[in-house]
Amino acid sequence: MEKCNCCSHDCGHGYCIDNVAIFVDLPIEIKQSIMDSSNHKIYKKGEIIFNSGDYFDYFFIVNKGRVKLSKISAMGKEQILKILEVGDFMGELSLFKDTLLTNSAEALEKTEICIIRSEKVREIIMQRPEIALKFLEKYAERIKHSEELIEQIGLRDVEQRIANYLIAEVEKNNIKNRNNEYEINLPVTKSVLSSILGTTKETLSRKLSLLQDEGLIRLEGQRKIIITDIENLRDMQ
Repeated sequence: MEKCNCCSHDCGHGYCIDNVAIFVDLPIEIKQSIMDSSNHKIYKKGEIIFNSGDYFDYFFIVNKGRVKLSKISAMGKEQILKILEVGDFMGELSLFKDTLLTNSAEALEKTEICIIRSEKVREIIMQRPEIALKFLEKYAERIKHSEELIEQIGLRDVEQRIANYLIAEVEKNNIKNRNNEYEINLPVTKSVLSSILGTTKETLSRKLSLLQDEGLIRLEGQRKIIITDIENLRDMQ
């Protein structure tokens, strides 16, 4: 882990909080006040940002790179909860209650994290109460995501989970139809994807090959998947 001196607007890419919609409209003096009390740290690929059981009194913003949030079961199996990208944050619960972490965070690539003491954010909330509502809205989204994850793993088979993930990637990234095909470049390795989908890498590879044999997708290289029959893929969800 490296210390980054980028704690002010002098940074080449501006304030890290400018990446977060909740903060983007704050006056410049409030933004500077937040940044004056923040630290930036750079994590190498595979480096742990925090572990389950750590005390949590900070608000983390992903300023560069990507972060894997995951939880390890009693049997030692990893379940990826979410992949955080630039502008995503962790630690909103610590704004309302001191808590111990129940999951871990790992840098998927070289990643820069902006770390702000929760106490500082609480001070800003007292000045701008509407921000608290925005945090609650974001937390409600996280709960919905968790419920969908539980439903996906509990009620859908692996092929349905793959279909759901691929359709979601098309919609999220607004991928255009080209000759009745949709080209997806996986943002993560198949090993990470298998954990997101609650299966093993071997099972994922086998099911992808089966979908290819059925004419629903075409596999190219390690990360490119071409959807060739999106309607039948939708029917599988």
